[in-house]
Amino acid sequence: MFAALKAVLESQAQRLAVKTDSSKQYELVTRSASPYPQHKGQSMWFGAVKTGKAYVSYHLMPLYMNGPLSKTIPAGLKKHMQGKSCFNFKTPPDAALLDELRQLTSRAADSWARQNLL
Repeated sequence: MFAALKAVLESQAQRLAVKTDSSKQYELVTRSASPYPQHKGQSMWFGAVKTGKAYVSYHLMPLYMNGPLSKTIPAGLKKHMQGKSCFNFKTPPDAALLDELRQLTSRAADSWARQNLL
């Protein structure tokens, strides 16, 4: 399950920077420094896949910062949401759900690219 979710996030790695790549965690951050003062010139966390005790979580930070993008989350994915930017999976997602997550992740990266945040 981790590998399938990692592959979805990894599809955007060429646009971002890999911060962590281990057997239990994969993180992408922006290549450029954040324009927001609270980040103190550091890169921003774009997303991550993390293995927990009972589930694998998929974090997508652009959802937290973009209300209109959040409204495009398909119903199947919404069932897995925890908070504003996290999806938890207790069982492996099927191909259709992975495709929805891939499309959402791509739209999120496109959104940040338009804002010159990548």
